[in-house]
Amino acid sequence: MNTMHTNFLRAALCMGLLFTVSTIQAKVVLPSVFSDNMVFQQKAKAAVWGKTDANKAVKVTGSWDNKTVTGKADASGNFKIFIATPSFGGPYTVTVSDGEDLTLKNVLIGDVWICSGQSNMEQPVAGWGKVVNYEQEIKDANYPKIRLLQGVHVTSNKPLDDAKVTNGGWTECNPQYIAEFSAVAYFFAREVTQKTGIPIGLIHTSWGGTIAEAWTSAETLRTMPDFAAAVNQVQEADKDPQGQNLARRQEEWHKKVMDKDPGFKQNWQSLAFDASAWKTMNVPGSWEENGLPDFDGIVWFRKTVKIPQSWGGKELKLNLGPIDDNDITWVNGEKIGETVNYANNRSYSIPANKVNAGEEMTIVIRVHDTGGGGGLYGGQNKLSINSETGDEISLAGEWKYNVGLNAKDFAPMPAANDGPNRVTVLYNAMIYPYIQFPIKGAIWYQGESNAGRANQYRTLFPAMIKDWRTKWGVGDFPFYFVQLANFMAPTDQPVNSEWAELRDAQKQTLSLKNTGMAVIIDAGEEKDIHPKNKQDVGKRLAYAALAKTYGVKMAFSGPMYKSHQISGNTVTLNFTSTDGGLKIKNGNELKGFQVAGADQKFHWAKATIKGNQVVVSSEAVANPVAVRYAWANNPPSTLYNGADLPASPFKTDSWPDITLGKK
Repeated sequence: MNTMHTNFLRAALCMGLLFTVSTIQAKVVLPSVFSDNMVFQQKAKAAVWGKTDANKAVKVTGSWDNKTVTGKADASGNFKIFIATPSFGGPYTVTVSDGEDLTLKNVLIGDVWICSGQSNMEQPVAGWGKVVNYEQEIKDANYPKIRLLQGVHVTSNKPLDDAKVTNGGWTECNPQYIAEFSAVAYFFAREVTQKTGIPIGLIHTSWGGTIAEAWTSAETLRTMPDFAAAVNQVQEADKDPQGQNLARRQEEWHKKVMDKDPGFKQNWQSLAFDASAWKTMNVPGSWEENGLPDFDGIVWFRKTVKIPQSWGGKELKLNLGPIDDNDITWVNGEKIGETVNYANNRSYSIPANKVNAGEEMTIVIRVHDTGGGGGLYGGQNKLSINSETGDEISLAGEWKYNVGLNAKDFAPMPAANDGPNRVTVLYNAMIYPYIQFPIKGAIWYQGESNAGRANQYRTLFPAMIKDWRTKWGVGDFPFYFVQLANFMAPTDQPVNSEWAELRDAQKQTLSLKNTGMAVIIDAGEEKDIHPKNKQDVGKRLAYAALAKTYGVKMAFSGPMYKSHQISGNTVTLNFTSTDGGLKIKNGNELKGFQVAGADQKFHWAKATIKGNQVVVSSEAVANPVAVRYAWANNPPSTLYNGADLPASPFKTDSWPDITLGKK
């Protein structure tokens, strides 16, 4: 069968086209994971599957032992045949025949790794990424024992049988192909094959900016209350592939929610409404921190201010900053603005004929939070009413509030039928097609897009790992992941941090069997969410694999918090993974340690190394009860072990941070 014919048939399968093989004189057609230059997992019962004529006999022969295994296609022409692969080696050929031979050439037997996540896994050696020293890295990338399979971005509302790939399938690792391939995956494979001599196959299937639930199956997400309704939405959307009914369904949804909202039923926006029984909340700030933990849904806010005499009859500006997520705003009972999306600043005009000198003005805001944090955040903006002359009335402080509807009491808004950030759609299109193909393990770099929902990630991420392991059916295969790097501007004082919470959620996932974490709290960049140092990321993932999977005796982790003891005003911290002892790096003193008393207010601490322990204290905390280290978006990283690996950020407390509820 010629190459053009094979590629046409493969493309047809990938697009899910239905056809009768015999009508276009087709013979054996294999999914995209089978091609020249491929890697089969060593010492495995490896499936070879595809399509041919109905009920046709099919034979598969591997040149490593020249044994032929025979099977038969079903009435639809589908076949699957299992072959036994030897220990690593090659190159070999694999011939699949239904009477006409299709031979895969330059095939290696080795270890296959799935490489997935979001943009920091996707970031190529060159391309848009341009890692450190990328020009030299490309020139040096001659590793014929490393093979590359590059996935294409595809979404699907239901599982697909085949995945779209570039370059016609697998390629050898060389300067021609490495520039556009995942830098993290390449540096991981290079380290592993250099240390072990084992050929490595990399199946790279990632997508920038994506959420973990998009990479998880419907079966698993249905068991999780946060995602069950969204799974139903995706599967319903599959019945309307062009999205023709989406606008109508969203409009109907909005009407149903409004009809159910007691705020509209009782006219809470009305100037005459009596809100004296409402509770008070300090604004700006997330409502999770101010009396509504674990809450998503609709909350109404109300505040009354007195208008100065000089402002009478003049147009004013109402500045509310960003609101999470959507708002409708009224002044004296009349709607003046409505905005969708938490990232948008709200600045509404108050008509001059509504501004009465010396009288009170009542502002009512209906806030609809669809998930994660909610409320009037303010951000860098003042909450205020401003006159034409620049005078202002601050709106910060106490507001009256009342809950309208809990999100649990109504279905989520119907979502668009496309886009990657929908539950299951990346699993369906970019993971499911490979689950019949035996692998050694997986490496994963993701979390930035879930950083606002760390508490949820503590459940979601391990569920995704167990989901993949169940689907592949090859046991608890190794799963190694990257903890989020340092990013954004450093802070002078201890602060709450969504990224710190997400890192902690990742660290907790180490409780799963056969997992490992690459700590890169020292490899990030303040102003770039895509740090250029991907060499250390790949190496540290490889260290975990080499030590835990390949049995190489080496350090693979920096210091990990184990336990602590409190004595007077000092706290002594104990660590594991102290290979070569603890040491200070990136300066002459230990920085980044914080302590707090029962008031939960953290202060910078003095920290000293004593053997394999760290002793911390602060003059501001007479009776410490909790310690945190590297707890910020971009913290100092100073604690290392003798193997030059950084300590993971940690906290000894279980106090809620800014990431509450679904976060």
